[in-house]
Amino acid sequence: MFRFLSAGESHGPALTALLDGVPAGLPLTAADHVDPWLRRRQGGYGRGQRMVIEQDRATFKGGVRAGRTTGGPIAMEILNRDWANWQDVMAAEPGNEPRKRALTQPRPGHADLAGGIKYGHKDLRDVLERASARETAARVAAGAVAMRLLGELGIEASARVISLGGVDCDGGMDWDRLEDLDASPLRSFDSDAEERIIDLIDAAKERGDTLGGVVEARFRGVPVGLGSFTQWDRKLDGRLAQAVMSIHAIKGVEIGDGWRAATLPGSQVHDAIVGGADRYSRASNRSGGLEGGMSNGEELVVHAAMKPIATLMRPLATVDVLTHAPADAARERSDVTAVPAASIVVVAMAAMTLASFLRYELPSCPPATVTFRPKGWSRGWQWPGSWVPARAASAGNSRGVSS
Repeated sequence: MFRFLSAGESHGPALTALLDGVPAGLPLTAADHVDPWLRRRQGGYGRGQRMVIEQDRATFKGGVRAGRTTGGPIAMEILNRDWANWQDVMAAEPGNEPRKRALTQPRPGHADLAGGIKYGHKDLRDVLERASARETAARVAAGAVAMRLLGELGIEASARVISLGGVDCDGGMDWDRLEDLDASPLRSFDSDAEERIIDLIDAAKERGDTLGGVVEARFRGVPVGLGSFTQWDRKLDGRLAQAVMSIHAIKGVEIGDGWRAATLPGSQVHDAIVGGADRYSRASNRSGGLEGGMSNGEELVVHAAMKPIATLMRPLATVDVLTHAPADAARERSDVTAVPAASIVVVAMAAMTLASFLRYELPSCPPATVTFRPKGWSRGWQWPGSWVPARAASAGNSRGVSS
């Protein structure tokens, strides 16, 4: 079992990530394996002032000793630097009520109103602070650990934007250009489309508006047979969809061609099988690496649609929950778009899902004498006193998830 929980509020002292099920003996340091993913999440054109204030870094509070995982739960803390400006509002100690910066004008498209009704809050800040996408920093920290595990098993990952503000910027996938994604202000390979999208973001900011888009998480080196066809809750595609749909502002998920496949005849959708005794493969990958709820050995491709952020500087109409009078929705410091950051969160959640399925196949520790042969792989992995399997070493796994 590979489990993740988070705690903390957007303007509280810190975020906490708790990750259970990581095998013992995995080399792991925050600076090398977690913080680079946190920096990627903070990047992207169209972000707000909060990303200037915060400088996210993870601190291990448990589960890691001497640079290696112990097999126990991993606890990580990410400090909120903005906490210094919010202590009177967000302190856990009783008193100082009514508190400043109360929120009573719920934002359409946010959790404010439904959450306030569900939990009986009149000050909707009690909803906003936990429902904020600031929580995704904890998801990315946990996902970075999962990607470290995947990287040791020869599985690489990529996170990129393929559409923003209605402008396509797919540009095709290129595993040899992963560094270009980090350098891109939009995490895209399409530099021509980037210029048009940046103009759209600037125009939306002038209007007090926000923009959404579509992101892709992609993995290669995934073994055949992760997931199962035998029960609904063991299907890998179902679990991936739930994990990705749980991310703030994500309104749709597709595997491979997804919605487009519904518009085409079967002969233009399904992937012909080629190969033979040593290895089967597909002539195409429209299915996105998943068939019958299981991975099929091709690249795993997940797309997620992110709606525009609900906080608008030119707000929509709402109703004040105290006075019940018409009002403008609350304004909070926000981004014009967070689509590039969303790609990092999507790959993190997908990585944790893959790691969870792999844990069914992995032993809890990698002793030097063990030869592990997962079902569906053409050869086993050797652990000669090291965590690096022969498959990963021969693939030259120097980028992607192991960065």
